[in-house]
Amino acid sequence: MKTKKTEKEPELRDMALRPKKLGDFVGQEKIKKKLLTFLQAAKQRKEPIEHILFYGPPGLGKTTLAHVIANEIGSQIRITSGPAIERSGDLASILTNLEDYDILFIDEIHRLSKPVEETLYPAMEEYHLDVILGKGPSARSLRLDLPHFTIIGATTRIGLLSSPLRDRFGATHRIDFYSEEDIEGIITRSAKLLSIEIEPVALHELARTSRGTPRIANRLLRRVRDYAQVHAQGRLDADTVKKAMEMLEIDEYGLDRADRQILDIIINKHAGGPVGIETIAAALSEDIGTIMDVHEPFLMQLGFLKRTSRGRMATQLAFKHLKIPLPKQIEKQQSLLE
Repeated sequence: MKTKKTEKEPELRDMALRPKKLGDFVGQEKIKKKLLTFLQAAKQRKEPIEHILFYGPPGLGKTTLAHVIANEIGSQIRITSGPAIERSGDLASILTNLEDYDILFIDEIHRLSKPVEETLYPAMEEYHLDVILGKGPSARSLRLDLPHFTIIGATTRIGLLSSPLRDRFGATHRIDFYSEEDIEGIITRSAKLLSIEIEPVALHELARTSRGTPRIANRLLRRVRDYAQVHAQGRLDADTVKKAMEMLEIDEYGLDRADRQILDIIINKHAGGPVGIETIAAALSEDIGTIMDVHEPFLMQLGFLKRTSRGRMATQLAFKHLKIPLPKQIEKQQSLLE
């Protein structure tokens, strides 16, 4: 019996990393302040909260915030995604099974099909659903009343959301990358929940390589824990973190192998750019959306990459990071494009 309990404990601790309340959520202070006012006002009026849209790069806490909001108001949360709702009937099935004050979280909401999106409009605005029964001349419309629910949408590409859908959200928040200080706070909290002792210098090094992203920070913490357990008698010091990052092929800026390959393609194969995103994706055998949503935002934040009307270009900082001299003609070309 004791053995079984011990085997389950790590899994339970890993599941507990997601904060339950706004007070436990580290970072995004301005958004938390707005949400707290928003939620308190709805509670005082005894009304469901308005629909909320979160957007920003992946791994920054959009799903976590949806769970936090549900916990704060004491509501049930139903989770789905844009690609999962293929037909209007799928949406109708989900909506009719909700109850008052429930939250429906739709991840990748920009990938809803047009018919599903148009079915969603009256549901969001007037809490009813129009269903067509039959076909041809005998077809008739049936209006179904829906509970007063809240939709929380999440997207990494808000530009792909149609204006009618975007305008139906009462609050829209952009989730930005986290500061190193906030990432250190997240790692400290996660390490405590996972019963991991980590030295301050190692904590700082781990935060530096986490790309300002909580999901990556927690993932790296687990991988460094694994390395320390196998190769360092469980010690999480700066040297252990450094060696673990070398094994994972992550450099001091948090760039992984794919990030460096993108810069290498632009610099060594296309003379620093500009080069089209399609060319980069083909050279990497990678999806364009993955490059735009996962890799480019962080490279641009570091100042290693910039987008121009003619394509992507590597900056002088990228040349310096890869220890490649910047040719004078490229320097002149980039200054003209700027």
